[in-house]
Amino acid sequence: QVQLVESGGGLVQAGGSLRLSCAASGRTFNNYHMAWFRQAPGKEREFVAAISRSGGNTYYADSVKGRFSMSRDNAENTVYVQMNSLKPEDTAVYYCAANMFGLTSTPGGYNYWGQGTQVTVSS
Repeated sequence: QVQLVESGGGLVQAGGSLRLSCAASGRTFNNYHMAWFRQAPGKEREFVAAISRSGGNTYYADSVKGRFSMSRDNAENTVYVQMNSLKPEDTAVYYCAANMFGLTSTPGGYNYWGQGTQVTVSS
């Protein structure tokens, strides 16, 4: 089991930027595919972005494509999502997730999850 700890959430005005970090414990971080999901009140958890083990491939939900950018630093066991041009509809709890078998946009495809960090975008 890997431990995932998100940070960087907070309050930002519409049009602003925020960078979330997810720090992973363990010694096999470079074997994990990583992803970000988000969940707003009353809504299902939805896919945001994913990145392959080496960081060579990234995938984004249509709702964030062009605004969000995911990256990873395997030397630091950390993944990031840079969020630009934020909109009120981006308001949600953001979760970091990991698996060892492949990239997927389905929450059930990930074995490990962080506790979440709140992102609030004011209009």
